[in-house]
Amino acid sequence: MFENVDMQVLETAIKEGNANVIDCREVYEYEEGHIPGSINMPTSDFLSHIDKINKETHYYVICLTGARSQMVARYLGNQGYQVSNVNGGMIMYHGETE
Repeated sequence: MFENVDMQVLETAIKEGNANVIDCREVYEYEEGHIPGSINMPTSDFLSHIDKINKETHYYVICLTGARSQMVARYLGNQGYQVSNVNGGMIMYHGETE
């Protein structure tokens, strides 16, 4: 199961050092700027990256607007992963990127 959260929740978790982020944008989007330390699992082939995450850790799933990340979060949640979809996506993110 997954939940939807707003950007403020993610930004607070980042400030507190408690944010594990899955960025499900495509590689070229990720390379244009992403949240430091985030894991790139492109929606088009995210299952091939499933070994990068584990079920005991909570993840925030993000994309550009929140649509793709919701699909990925729903799938991962149904598989027993602890995930939150970030509504608004990177468009709403005002923090540091790399």
